Amino acid sequence: MHTHSRRFYMFLSIGAALVTMGVKFIGYFLTGSVGLFADAAESVVNLVAALVGLWALTLAARPADEDHTYGHTKSEYFSSGVEGALILVAALIIIVEAIPRLLHPHAIEQVGLGLAFSVAGAVINGVLAWFMLRAGKRLRSITLEADAHHLYADVFTTAGVLVGVLLVAFTGWLILDPIIALLVALNVIWTGIRLLRQTGLGLLDTTLSKEDVKQIEAVFETYRAQGILFHALRTRQAASRRFISFHVLVPGTWTVFKGHAMCEDIELTLRNALPETTVFTHLEPREDPTSFADQGLDRDPLATPSFDTSSALQDASAYSRAGRTLDL
Repeated sequence: MHTHSRRFYMFLSIGAALVTMGVKFIGYFLTGSVGLFADAAESVVNLVAALVGLWALTLAARPADEDHTYGHTKSEYFSSGVEGALILVAALIIIVEAIPRLLHPHAIEQVGLGLAFSVAGAVINGVLAWFMLRAGKRLRSITLEADAHHLYADVFTTAGVLVGVLLVAFTGWLILDPIIALLVALNVIWTGIRLLRQTGLGLLDTTLSKEDVKQIEAVFETYRAQGILFHALRTRQAASRRFISFHVLVPGTWTVFKGHAMCEDIELTLRNALPETTVFTHLEPREDPTSFADQGLDRDPLATPSFDTSSALQDASAYSRAGRTLDL
């Protein structure tokens, strides 16, 4: 089955933002409702966020280079961070527009036609959000997921405004319009804060999900049955890319070649289980006590290496006299 790229969905989001922005502002101009203005203002944020998301995904797709040896995938957090900030700005604009209407209520005109345009925009956003959220989870893209959640928030905003405007039309209580707008602003603020929190967690190198860690442990179990031990497991998520590092403890009698082959096999199994994953392994002998002294971020300062350097140098000298070399 053909899978669309992350950028494809962002182009869809840009197109949808342009259409919904147009129809929602038409609805606002027809009615004069500050609630519909709040709804339309959020669609402008959708457009800006989609443009920033497209830039972030384009940058994230670039391969690793000399200045960014771990790749560029973290650039996706710029998108979610900017989107969260823009959402808060949109909420501020809504509040500034709603407060004067709260003090001086204004009549709403052409309610039916105005709402029809606003609902049309909400339907477009709802359908697109459903597709983008599925794609974001499948492609593990925080940019697509953030944009989808924002579009869903836009749909709920429209629903709230719809209820408010209809209540005003049926009851004649004009003050309900700015009150609904302020409630919408609070919902928008909550969405923005959640996105900023998600961005912060990503920039702080949060560990992989519990589901991913369970898969890693399942892979380890298959090798533990062969007498292989593991410790110092560390994981982090950089948008769509995963990073995993751990130590592999094998019998000290193994040759370097055999130990290396085992590490390669473990790394390959993990990459097959978790695509887009970079795996770092460190080989250690099980019998050496110092192999268990480096499980923290910093090695135990009291631990002393068991490797006899002087003996190794003597062996190297002997090999040299025999016309051979020994790599230490």
